[in-house]
Amino acid sequence: MPSGNVIRGTRIGSAPQRPAERFQPVPCRTVTYWCRNDHRTEIRIAAAAPAPELWDCPRCGLPAGQDAQNPPGRVRAEPYKTHLAYVKERRTEEEGAAILAEALAALHRRRRR
Repeated sequence: MPSGNVIRGTRIGSAPQRPAERFQPVPCRTVTYWCRNDHRTEIRIAAAAPAPELWDCPRCGLPAGQDAQNPPGRVRAEPYKTHLAYVKERRTEEEGAAILAEALAALHRRRRR
């Protein structure tokens, strides 16, 4: 015997159907990319949007370009940098020493209290 609170014809997560006259699909175009391994990738983008110059190949991960005769080469991976290396790019030795002295002075003031 079914209970009285069942909603028939729907499921959890379903949304109401939108009538077709409420929206207009965006005009699209297909852009083709090739990687060094001769993998062809086609993506659909909006007609008004500019196509990206490079696209990652979904099969091998290499960068792919729109020119089939001259696909882009492998991107050189930048070596791993530590946090200290990034800080040293932004600060000179003198600035680093001044910041360290300021931080140590603040630490000593807190400990004296």
